[in-house]
Amino acid sequence: MIDLHTHSTYSDGTYSPKDLIELAYKNGIKAIAITDHDTIEGISYAKEKAKELNIELINGVEFSANYKGIEIHILGYFLDITNKNLLNLLKDLEKTRNKRNLELIEKLNNIGLDISFDYVKSLSGSGLITKAHFATALVKKGYAKTRNDAFSLYLGKGKPAYVQRVLISYKDAINFIHNANGISVLAHPIIYKLSEMDLELAIKDLKHSGLNGIECYYPSNTLKQTNFLLSLAKKYNLKVTGGSDFHGENRPNVSLGNIFLEKQLDYKILEDLKSIRR
Repeated sequence: MIDLHTHSTYSDGTYSPKDLIELAYKNGIKAIAITDHDTIEGISYAKEKAKELNIELINGVEFSANYKGIEIHILGYFLDITNKNLLNLLKDLEKTRNKRNLELIEKLNNIGLDISFDYVKSLSGSGLITKAHFATALVKKGYAKTRNDAFSLYLGKGKPAYVQRVLISYKDAINFIHNANGISVLAHPIIYKLSEMDLELAIKDLKHSGLNGIECYYPSNTLKQTNFLLSLAKKYNLKVTGGSDFHGENRPNVSLGNIFLEKQLDYKILEDLKSIRR
């Protein structure tokens, strides 16, 4: 009935905000959060369609943050999207992303690949340019067979065109979310590939810094992994959330609303998250 982790064309998804809402309606989803990477621009374009189809739209964002040298993602929900501090942060993040993109173009050109910034920008539409758009460009130009190949050959860490973008600290990510009257949640903890002990230490640190919840339900999690996350949420008094991390064609094996073991999440999870605000 709910999906609390989705991406539109305003970051690295392939569905426009309106199309995302229409797909949610088609899939029987009653509440959806649009959580684009480092931008909230797509939310306003989804509001009218959500109201028309009687779907609850939650203002969201997904921040990339630095936790002791590891890139983690922190989701923000119920944000005041007019908050000046949040808007200023997003402008600054866009500048660092643009700088990274220009460096990435230079590296690709230096290894003999004919990829221009304008070409990659044409693939991003009106949204931010992400590495997913670079991967698409490399596939379309014939330099890689698939997007995964593009990352494994050129864009991934340690590869010829890899550029590390400047990240905000995890503490700043949480603080900016809270300053915008939002709720902070650690996204997909399992993909960071930490040991159970290190993951628990990280969640303990994040909780101490104000984290409100953990994304326990996620498509690639096993039952054992999910149960471990649920135990951590209970131990540290953190709210439980879940999301598909839907990207459309950029992640074709993931369906909107099918979050864990091909099941949808109950609205009770969203009600429990809202209880923090009350």
